[in-house]
Amino acid sequence: MAGRSNAGKSSAINTICARRKLAFVSRTPGRTQLINFFDLGGGRHLVDLPGYGYAKVPAAVRMRWEALLGAYLQTRRALQGLLLVMDVRHPLTALDQRMLEWFSVTGRPVHVLLTKADKLSRQAAERQRIDTMDTLARRYPGTSVQLFSSTTSLGLDEAQEALTCLLAGLAPAQGRGEE
Repeated sequence: MAGRSNAGKSSAINTICARRKLAFVSRTPGRTQLINFFDLGGGRHLVDLPGYGYAKVPAAVRMRWEALLGAYLQTRRALQGLLLVMDVRHPLTALDQRMLEWFSVTGRPVHVLLTKADKLSRQAAERQRIDTMDTLARRYPGTSVQLFSSTTSLGLDEAQEALTCLLAGLAPAQGRGEE
């Protein structure tokens, strides 16, 4: 699981795994600074990568994180797929696209969670999902996209199903953004 700092990765982990305090949630971006492994049983793990793009970290630290993320995503053979978290209000930043480029060389599936969907109207969130899906279809075919909110549980079933698919090395189905 990867995403920009403050995109809602920790909240998404807690909501998807139905555990309130599995991942530490902070209002301060950039708190996750290590690669965290969450044991899901059966030899499966959800791996929470440090957030990228947080401007208030020293440049040297930011560069070290980016090098770590790139190497991890491209060389870790045990990875079955990528759950990429993007704030629905700011999807597909240059750093998100770099993350997708790093991972695309593996040929493994990617599922995008457009988090904080409750911050937009249903219509605006759906439009953002469709625009993101259309952009990704051209550049990273096979990537699935959904709306998600940890606050309202919007998209929870779809996200859990997508995680199950990714853990099995399968591409999640492209469903509807709203439930």
